[in-house]
Amino acid sequence: MTVLSRRQALIGSAGAAALSALPSLARAGDIELRFFYPVAVSGPLTKIIEEYAAQFQKEHPGIVIKPVYAGDYVQTVGKALTALKGGDAPELAILQASDILTMTDEKAVIPFDDFVKTAEDKTWFNGFYPAFMENARHDGKTYGIPFQRSTPVLYWNKDAFKDAGLDPEKAPATWEEMVEFGKKLTKKDASGNVTQYGIEIPSDGNTLWLFTGLSTANDIRLVNAEGNRTFFDDPKVIEAAQYDVDLSNKYAIQPPGITSWGGAPKEFLEKRLAMMFHTTGNLTNVRKNATFAYGVAMLPAKVHRGAPTGGGNFYMFSGLSPEKQAAAYAFVRWMTTPERAAEWSINTGYVATSAAAYETAAMKKFIADVPQAAVARDQLPFAVSEVTCHEGQRIAKAFGDNMQAALTGSKTVAVAMADTQAEAERILKAYR
Repeated sequence: MTVLSRRQALIGSAGAAALSALPSLARAGDIELRFFYPVAVSGPLTKIIEEYAAQFQKEHPGIVIKPVYAGDYVQTVGKALTALKGGDAPELAILQASDILTMTDEKAVIPFDDFVKTAEDKTWFNGFYPAFMENARHDGKTYGIPFQRSTPVLYWNKDAFKDAGLDPEKAPATWEEMVEFGKKLTKKDASGNVTQYGIEIPSDGNTLWLFTGLSTANDIRLVNAEGNRTFFDDPKVIEAAQYDVDLSNKYAIQPPGITSWGGAPKEFLEKRLAMMFHTTGNLTNVRKNATFAYGVAMLPAKVHRGAPTGGGNFYMFSGLSPEKQAAAYAFVRWMTTPERAAEWSINTGYVATSAAAYETAAMKKFIADVPQAAVARDQLPFAVSEVTCHEGQRIAKAFGDNMQAALTGSKTVAVAMADTQAEAERILKAYR
């Protein structure tokens, strides 16, 4: 078989024909696929990834999946691009969906569209939720395949609600209710020290992502569809940022200053927070470790409901041989079937990426047992993509730095947002 015909056989389908062709190809030598995976959320994710790699290799002898744990999302994209420039890029990586423009600007990745040939492939390819595909496609091509996707949700301690005289089955539905509930939930000891805060929206990590839950609810998009213009100085953005600051400085229901993304779940589980904004990817951690009744709700509304999608997509790197491309596509296809997407969601708390995944028997049973797991899915109709723009990591850092300045009082909210916008304009001017 020639290289071209072998490629056609492998790329033609991710179904039985293509997959059965892979082991025969491997007789000439193992195909190794290095797979950069970001470890950014608490939980036994690396163990699950290792089990998937072993299972795939067992079903496809001759293809070796080598996970490389590269840190958080920011560290992983940095390491992937450094490896690419050094001529040693991985074959695959899970990177933030919002990094799509960074990866295409660098010509680091190739689209998946040309690998999709059969009816079975097309059903799979077209089955992902539209909200997740918003930043998986660029210029009419699909560069990302949704895998570990998420939205932020509101977690609340039902026991704390009951103790505060609130309905434990009712989360705050609006910004006004979040303040009202937060006041009742904030507790102090005899010395006046706060022992339980009403709410926390972490600000030292994923700051822009969580903030998008506020800005979207206030009916404003932070970036245009082309990813080359931002709107951080819009009055609606300033209003959303002021609300976040006021939770601490005006209403005293949120810890003051800069709050911890990594620490918030621990504080929630230790009953030092009654409510928190956090990723649905932390649901398994909360489900397994909470010693109290808890709830999960959509983010509260201002003008309307709103939340960003987040999390990671599969990307395939440029420069691969046809055989490696075929093997990489087969692995991605295998990892994102509805059955496996359901299993991944059940084990991790991430949102299953297609409606078909929620129709599997396993997911139906899980939702019946853990109805909180359906909240992020049900929030998708109100969701927009995470801020996706050219040089997105730099702009996210500019926002994070300025939002922290507003939270600590070294800048007013209006100045912080104006400074963010000025930096974004400077960065994005070259892309217009």
